[in-house]
Amino acid sequence: MVVNMPTVSVKRDLLFHALGRTYTDEEFDELCFEFGLELDEITSEKDIISREQGNTKAEGASDVILYKIDVPANRYDLLCLEGLVRGLQVFKQKMEAPRYRRVSPASRTPQRLVITEETAAVRPHAVAAVLRNITFTQERYDSFIELQEKLHQNVCRKRTLVAIGTHDLDTISGPFTYTAKPPGDIRFKPLNQAKEYTAQELMSLYKTDSHLRHYLHIIEDEPLYPVIYDSNGIVLSMPPIINGDHSKISLNTKNVFIECTATDLTKAKIVLDMMVTMFCEYCEEPFTVEEAEVVYPDGRTCQYPELAYRKETLSADFINRKVGISESTEHIAQLLTKMCLLSEVMSDGEQIEVEIPPTRSDVIHACDIMEDAAMAYGFNNIPRTTPRTYTVANQLPLNKLSELLRQDLAAAGFTEALTFALCSQEDIADKLLKNISETRACHISNPKTAEFQVARTTLLSGLLKTVAANRKMPLPLRLFEISDVVLKDETKDVGARNNRRLCAVYYNKSPGFEVIHGLMDRVMQLLEVKPGQGDGYHIQATDDSTFFPGRCAEIFARGKSIGRLGVLHPDVINRFELTMPCSALDIDIEPFL
Repeated sequence: MVVNMPTVSVKRDLLFHALGRTYTDEEFDELCFEFGLELDEITSEKDIISREQGNTKAEGASDVILYKIDVPANRYDLLCLEGLVRGLQVFKQKMEAPRYRRVSPASRTPQRLVITEETAAVRPHAVAAVLRNITFTQERYDSFIELQEKLHQNVCRKRTLVAIGTHDLDTISGPFTYTAKPPGDIRFKPLNQAKEYTAQELMSLYKTDSHLRHYLHIIEDEPLYPVIYDSNGIVLSMPPIINGDHSKISLNTKNVFIECTATDLTKAKIVLDMMVTMFCEYCEEPFTVEEAEVVYPDGRTCQYPELAYRKETLSADFINRKVGISESTEHIAQLLTKMCLLSEVMSDGEQIEVEIPPTRSDVIHACDIMEDAAMAYGFNNIPRTTPRTYTVANQLPLNKLSELLRQDLAAAGFTEALTFALCSQEDIADKLLKNISETRACHISNPKTAEFQVARTTLLSGLLKTVAANRKMPLPLRLFEISDVVLKDETKDVGARNNRRLCAVYYNKSPGFEVIHGLMDRVMQLLEVKPGQGDGYHIQATDDSTFFPGRCAEIFARGKSIGRLGVLHPDVINRFELTMPCSALDIDIEPFL
């Protein structure tokens, strides 16, 4: 499985200043590796613009050196300079992991966010918190905005699960109301705009906005749009699209009101915890967060942020066995403490009690703790051992057969094509004169493009599209592909199965049925199946809407139907924008294993 790792860009000099020392590029690369990160690239804003848009556009851009660091996708606490520095400093034992505290406001009631029942249908959850007496500099402000964007792209799943709104608390007054209204009834001046718009007008305005247009679909078709008001009717935000201009934060902002609206409450709590823990170090009283009260439609009240610490117990023996080391219980506790997981040995001397802070929502199971212990120990320090079980690798028989057939089909004068496993519905149905319901196709629930709506059930459409793309090449065109198709199968635990098939097409001024028939005979010869009934192979006339009437045959091998061959129907050829006759062979090769 390919996992996209988020990349965090930090200014090198700012990072070294925060770390309290300078590193050479090699030293910092090594430090990242030890901590489970990867220094992906050393660049500058000027280099990036020059590479993407050319040297002329890069003139005047900053020369400041940037480190681009790849962070594991589940480590939301490392997505900004503040979290990165904190993690590295604790790892290098230059500081202890901070304790995050939720505090009540000294001389006033907590800020309240009241959720109305109208939100239930569109975006039912909300959480909130206050960063009191915070001090921003340009760098801190940039990092604050950047972290929101990183979280939006990552854990918030492009704002579908959670949307973050940050506001200058001194420009608004609570209690705040989170409700949902018809788009025509919402009117406010959005961030960085000069005048007021209704929600409907905003949707039209942002259709051309390169950044915001990607989020419009989340609420666009809803009858009610979510909106947050203060006690004077001022709009704070219309989540998940845009904040109001009135409450925007600036370098002079001292008190920040943070609200997260969500379709997933657990994710909302994680996101709020991340936002406040990363930046509460800049508050007058560091590492404290002022609580806010959320009132639900049923009258329940909850205090946020949760900032919950929890304890897990596991044995040193478990970690030693899983990692492949033999360290003392005390040393393992020290290793975990280096990873911001405060640990101490319990009275029996065998068990370790590990405290998981609110910043480490990625720690779900004992295996996650074991992984951190391995990281702190150093992957390169784990002794190499010979595995207890000795096995010899072997090629999967199906792949071996496919590879052998590919070589011989190429030797027979056919060119191999590799086509997409996903295609449009019409590629496997309408264009082949079939009904989509009888194709047993697996549908993609939210396809990005019309080209990728279903998993292919036949290789034929991909080959015909390849022929269409190469019409200018000299005739005849002989193409083949040996790959998997995906078919629905109720007997499988996932409801579908892969099926390895061989497909070949011959495209020329004459149909060339005899060429395709000859290829089938050659394949059977290679598979050591003799012509004839019973244990051999034979063909039998059949009707298939994809093929020309009277020019289609079903292929039987060892008594089972394995596929078809024939001349394609002229309507099929036209629908793939071809002009010459074409014959095709499509067989299942799995029975020959």
